[in-house]
Amino acid sequence: MFGTQRDWIWYHEPHHEWIDDVLMITTQGETDFWQGTHYGFRRDNGHCLLTHVDHDFSLIARVTMYATAKYDQGGVIVRLDAENWIKAAVEMETKTVSKLGSVVTNYGYSDWASVDVDPEIVTMWYRVQSKGADILIDCSQTGKKWQQMRMTHMHQYHGNLAIGLFACSPAVGDGCRVTFDHVSVGPSQWSD
Repeated sequence: MFGTQRDWIWYHEPHHEWIDDVLMITTQGETDFWQGTHYGFRRDNGHCLLTHVDHDFSLIARVTMYATAKYDQGGVIVRLDAENWIKAAVEMETKTVSKLGSVVTNYGYSDWASVDVDPEIVTMWYRVQSKGADILIDCSQTGKKWQQMRMTHMHQYHGNLAIGLFACSPAVGDGCRVTFDHVSVGPSQWSD
């Protein structure tokens, strides 16, 4: 899968299928990654396909999401544990606006940085790169011209991370479909 020899493991495995190097999943309702801040609840039951890295990395993926309910989302994730992780995704909000955003969770508290995007945008490329505990997140609609979303820090980083793909559907319902392709993992290319 994904044309590599990497080991990939599921965290809360959803219904899924592979066609060549394309992963298609269907989320379950009431799944999410969020910790504490503002809403007060804690959820760590979203779906992830993860691989482990112990060096500076670059993760690239193209994600296409067929949202059906408010808050449906799919993208990329960097994870230490339930209380320390980063995700980037497009999230459905209403019929007239979606959110392109990232969540950084340190010490069990999540933040959310986002911008409004047209809900017609269903496909987005993501690139996540690291320099030690520092993480750079970029996005692109074409996979060629990248735009920085965020630079952040993982306070609990000690040399090992799980990185990969995620999707979830926080609302009650049947979930949504998300496809992942053009997935690659390699050395960080992050330069000043």
